Amino acid sequence: MTRVAAIDCGTNSIRLLIADHDGDRLQEVLRRTEIVRLGQGVDVSGRIAPEAMERTLARSREYAGLAREHGVTAARFVATSASRDASNAGEFVQGVVAAFGDLDVAPEVVSGDEEAALSFAGATIGLAASGAESPYLVVDLGGGSTELVRGSDTVEQAISLDMGSVRLTERYLRSDPPTPEEIRVASAEVDAALDLAERTVDLSGVRTLVGLAGSITTVTAHALDLERYDSGRIHHARVPVERVLRATTELLQAGHAERAALGFMHPGRVDVIGAGALIWQRIVDRVAQRSGITEAVTSESDILDGIALSVPTRKPVE
Repeated sequence: MTRVAAIDCGTNSIRLLIADHDGDRLQEVLRRTEIVRLGQGVDVSGRIAPEAMERTLARSREYAGLAREHGVTAARFVATSASRDASNAGEFVQGVVAAFGDLDVAPEVVSGDEEAALSFAGATIGLAASGAESPYLVVDLGGGSTELVRGSDTVEQAISLDMGSVRLTERYLRSDPPTPEEIRVASAEVDAALDLAERTVDLSGVRTLVGLAGSITTVTAHALDLERYDSGRIHHARVPVERVLRATTELLQAGHAERAALGFMHPGRVDVIGAGALIWQRIVDRVAQRSGITEAVTSESDILDGIALSVPTRKPVE
């Protein structure tokens, strides 16, 4: 058994998984999620905002401390493209390297193909044992991008789309609640992205649609009428398509105060859940039309678990 740490730093959140790795299995020790909004304004300014930088580096230092406290011997930090493309990305990289020190960790921006493989590996842990049939379509809905990955035992087709809950909110859903016109324009943007996706990923013949990450787990909590967030009930939950569509519409049309009052809602997700719900709604509806699926499965294991699985065997980054 090797004790590893995986860090997934996205546009909206930073997450930590500490686990014991044994071959192709993980035994979870600790899992954490914080909303840091690293991508705040990057789409417009081309820079990581100072307050976003400080929030994210503060959590990175905290995660590094937890890794040492729990005896982690190997770690991997996968980051959003903002940590490479922003004009002040070097400052962020230096801050992460300093935080993890002796663990020899630096932020990696993985290729689209590797990101797809990591998401697929994490999402499909235990999926067959739960009775889910392949081929699977895994959807990883983040703050800045959304990945669609199709496969059975391994990845067969994949694409990364430049749409996510933070990006869509900042571009289109500016009113509280969003206006019908804002929703119409945002929906058209998502539909156009899915048209593009279908050139690469076949959405027909899918037997199991699997959704990952905070927007989708939050929609699932709402669809299940949970009073508080309960990962045990959310993981591998099977939600009928019509209930998904109703839950996403309710979250999209709700005002800030209504969303904030929901017991399962993470405070850092209140502002962007409408956009996340809209993206998930359009994807579920499209896959239902193409494949005839009647339900969507939610997974609490995702790219973070895939990163953890990759730690002991990955090749050094050149």
